[in-house]
Amino acid sequence: MRTRVASWLWPLAVANIIANIGIVVTGAAVRLTGSGLGCPTWPRCTEESYTAHGELGINGLIEFGNRLLTFVLAAIAILCFLSALWSRDRKAARLSFLIGLYIPLQAVIGGITVLTDLNPWVVSLHFLSSMVIIVFCAALLDHLRSPTREASPPRTRLTADALFAVGWVVLYLGTVVTGSGPHAGDIDAKRNGLDPAVVSQLHAVAVYLLVALTVVLLVLAVRAGDRWLTVCTSALLGIELLQGAIGWTQYLLDLPVLLVALHMLGAGLLTAGLARVVFAVRPHTSEADHTGRLYAFAAGR
Repeated sequence: MRTRVASWLWPLAVANIIANIGIVVTGAAVRLTGSGLGCPTWPRCTEESYTAHGELGINGLIEFGNRLLTFVLAAIAILCFLSALWSRDRKAARLSFLIGLYIPLQAVIGGITVLTDLNPWVVSLHFLSSMVIIVFCAALLDHLRSPTREASPPRTRLTADALFAVGWVVLYLGTVVTGSGPHAGDIDAKRNGLDPAVVSQLHAVAVYLLVALTVVLLVLAVRAGDRWLTVCTSALLGIELLQGAIGWTQYLLDLPVLLVALHMLGAGLLTAGLARVVFAVRPHTSEADHTGRLYAFAAGR
């Protein structure tokens, strides 16, 4: 029985990260359709009801639907935590618990964005908190299935840490660009008052630095013969180049909603890629190897 439950831990961990990246995209849909105040209050949808009703129209349904997805995320996180407990994998249980704990906190921040009428700085915090959950999800994946490894050389670790830090600067500046642009989530929502052209250029400079550091890390990984780090860094570089292409295209085409939504998806993937790289330069835990043996036993190998 224990090994059968253990075999569910990996799929649930994968479902965790997919769901948390997915809710970033649905959150983008809320903003891009002007549905940010479709439910004008929180935690209720209206002062009289927890659910959307006909008078709120399609915007109310979109915003309420996005709120309901929080319960899906919570259910996945709880199942993942229970599976980790049953598998006696303490680190997986801790990470799953953190993911589950962070989801209601994220919901509260989302509620504050509604109560502040979509203040762009609070919306920024709401987005970045989703990125934190994605990092925890990536940590769980790394713990469960990644090659046994020693710590990378100090220069490689320093480069990876700098890459991770610059990546978060890029993500934050992306929210500042969004806060200065036209997609406020509601026609009456205030913008941050910054010049979109100026903050877009600043964001682009940070992206160039991010790509440069990624190339440096890739060279270090190849020279050291570190196959796992090479794979993770190559994947990250691919995400960055695709994300950059989408970003410049949406800027030149005056921010069409479909490209903005794809850019939000790219932000979630970028965060996961940054996390995988920064974990790849650190030693793999023996507890994860024990979990891997449980998977192999469960599969009959």
